[in-house]
Amino acid sequence: MLHTFLRVAGVLLLLLTAGCESLIPSFYAVPVRQGNYIDPAMVAQLRPGMTRQQVLRIMGTPLVEDPFHQDRWDYYYQYGQGGNISEQRRVTLFFRGDTLDRVDEALN
Repeated sequence: MLHTFLRVAGVLLLLLTAGCESLIPSFYAVPVRQGNYIDPAMVAQLRPGMTRQQVLRIMGTPLVEDPFHQDRWDYYYQYGQGGNISEQRRVTLFFRGDTLDRVDEALN
């Protein structure tokens, strides 16, 4: 009798907690990386006068290419874990025609 009660109680507890992940305490938060990874060494290679193709080889495809501002490429990177953002980087590249004009960089 007691053995059957414990078995039924165990099954009920399992069913009640299935799908209720938010009620069970979590000891590990998955790290989340978003955007283009931006390494300071990559940005250091950029020089005014480089072609768009040369910039693409170094930085990769920009996260944002605004069709209304085709002479501006935005790269954004964010890293966080457990809802806390620990690292943010933004690099904006401005072109004049086909060549790199200037680089704006913000690291947090």
